[in-house]
Amino acid sequence: MSVEVPEMEELLRLVPTAQYGDASPGDSHENSHGGHHSESSHAPRGASQGEFRGGALHLSSLLPAVSSAIGHPIATAVHSDPRHLQAALGLPDVKSAIVVLVDGLGYWNIAMRLGHAPTLRSLMNDAANQRPISTCAPSTTVAAMATFGTGTCPGLTGMTGYTQKNPLTGQLSQLIQFKEALEPADLQRQPTVFERLRERGVRVTSSGLPKFANSPLTQAALRGSDYIGSVTPRDRVLAACKSASAPGLSYLYIRDADKVGHNYGWNSDQWIAAFERIDAQLGLLRRSAPAGTLILITADHGMVGADPAERIDIAEEPRLSQGVELVGGEPRSVMLYADRNTSADELAARWTEFLGDRALVRTKTQAIEQGVFGAVDARVLPMIGDVLVQATGAVTIVDSRSQAEKATRLPSVHGSQTRLEMDIPCLVDVV
Repeated sequence: MSVEVPEMEELLRLVPTAQYGDASPGDSHENSHGGHHSESSHAPRGASQGEFRGGALHLSSLLPAVSSAIGHPIATAVHSDPRHLQAALGLPDVKSAIVVLVDGLGYWNIAMRLGHAPTLRSLMNDAANQRPISTCAPSTTVAAMATFGTGTCPGLTGMTGYTQKNPLTGQLSQLIQFKEALEPADLQRQPTVFERLRERGVRVTSSGLPKFANSPLTQAALRGSDYIGSVTPRDRVLAACKSASAPGLSYLYIRDADKVGHNYGWNSDQWIAAFERIDAQLGLLRRSAPAGTLILITADHGMVGADPAERIDIAEEPRLSQGVELVGGEPRSVMLYADRNTSADELAARWTEFLGDRALVRTKTQAIEQGVFGAVDARVLPMIGDVLVQATGAVTIVDSRSQAEKATRLPSVHGSQTRLEMDIPCLVDVV
């Protein structure tokens, strides 16, 4: 069965804000978290009205659902019914599961390149796997990894963007390497699903590059597993398969799609070559995993090709830099921190007037009311920008005053609320 891919114009259209909770499409949505609003209140300009996104079909639901599938259901601050999530995602009861997260490999990025990926093509021939789920907003690695690892939301994890304000210093912190940031366990205080399973005596194994074993991001978002570091992709796949011979959960991280996409663009020959290598790794995984193992393949976000002609540099536009103390976030999802003489409403109005339909501009209050970050803990409030700016189309918004030249000209990016960035795979297989 072939996958019908929308036109690029549709893929670059903003989609309604994904909701948190256990609701599924067709439910009354009373179980969604992050506010009780009408459907239209979650839909940005130009988005499809009445389209429910998220709930059980969300990145945050995956590990709670898998925990239920392996017989040890873990509820979280966002998801109270792991059994319902398991059913909504179509996961069978098993003794062992391998969850694979491929960084940057969005659902539509896969669908548009299936000719290069026999393993993924085989999986997506199953109609049940032709249903994308939603990642979090912003659609970026630090926010998504914590959402995935804890089964909660950025408003609770405190990981709301690539860069965000450190409330203790008042300066920007970067949350990949945690530069100028709070300590990982101090910033991200939600228990991870790995930790909760381990407390119950369940085996939890992670397989990845050695350098990520004790990285700040791992400590914040994915702590609690037995980590196996392997240098080669083949060894990482085989380590995950070997661990799955015992009951429990295995986690495999594959990063190349995101790394190559940022360096060369997701439409480049280099990206296609990386995609083919990833597909080969997934093929090896399916062949090598013990019989009866559940395999679930997902991603943290998709990728959008940036248009250099649509690049907006805050440093070159006095109307945009006026009243702004700090610029956080990333080129597709900017967080503006207003100076003491400027209100959020004033700043948002000025940016809205300048950008028009090139971005969706919301104040922090509006974004929180619309459930962008899910439920928001009081301690997280000062970390979030006073104004949130999410780019449309292939627009990027950068600040050459504080960002490296390379970072302002990445050929492919992510972070905003378009279908191409927000839709991620949830490919289910039992070998």
